[in-house]
Amino acid sequence: MTAVLFRVVRSFAVLLLLFQSSVSVGGVLVTVSGKASPYLAGMPNGSSLPFGDTAPGQSPTLVAGISIFGGASLQFEASGSVSYNSSQYNGPDGGFVFSRGSANGISGYTVTANSLLGVFLGPDRPDLSAAPASLDFSTESSRLYVSLSPALRQVFFIGDGLGAGGVRQTVIAPTGATRLFLGMADGSEWNNNGGSFSVTVSALPASTAVPEPGAGLAVFLGTAVLMCIRICRSCYWLSTRANCGAVVDQANPGMGSAA
Repeated sequence: MTAVLFRVVRSFAVLLLLFQSSVSVGGVLVTVSGKASPYLAGMPNGSSLPFGDTAPGQSPTLVAGISIFGGASLQFEASGSVSYNSSQYNGPDGGFVFSRGSANGISGYTVTANSLLGVFLGPDRPDLSAAPASLDFSTESSRLYVSLSPALRQVFFIGDGLGAGGVRQTVIAPTGATRLFLGMADGSEWNNNGGSFSVTVSALPASTAVPEPGAGLAVFLGTAVLMCIRICRSCYWLSTRANCGAVVDQANPGMGSAA
């Protein structure tokens, strides 16, 4: 029985390690200020927007510590709150819907005010090319996407990083991407905003389908249940066998092992 219990403990330890590895995708934690404008992404210090926004004071957060390349799959986990006027605060999913136009070669957007946004850039300044088309996240369903593939210099909605049913959303970096910037949704004057977001950005292993934490937990628990069933059957068989042996010995006291 000691050997059986040892195998049980060892098997559960292996399952636990497999479960942890399936949901751990290594991430970096960054802070995104409420003053971070996506339209100053990749722009040199001294660059400006109308109404007093300048780099680096209102520059968005550059995500460092993760390799950004075309086809990279990223996931986000965001918390905190920001305000476009230092009075009306919202979490990463934002508040009311509004639109604004492009600037510095970076697309416009239709999103929720105060929401967490991202934009991919290549190695060059964004204002050297025409801005791409704007993405529309005006509906709840459009913000609860499962997977999204924005273009270079195309601002996209991140929010809290969760889609429908609480599933972690995946954003795929476009071809030519080398940098990712995070900012917040405002129309102008990011300089008078307040608050901040804490954002964990994780890169999924290339060409690897990694289950969501909920799915991974379900697989782990399901496997554990099946193992418990097998263990119970084994223990029952061993117990039955031992009892049968005792009955035989009692019925035939002279039948021992051969000398």
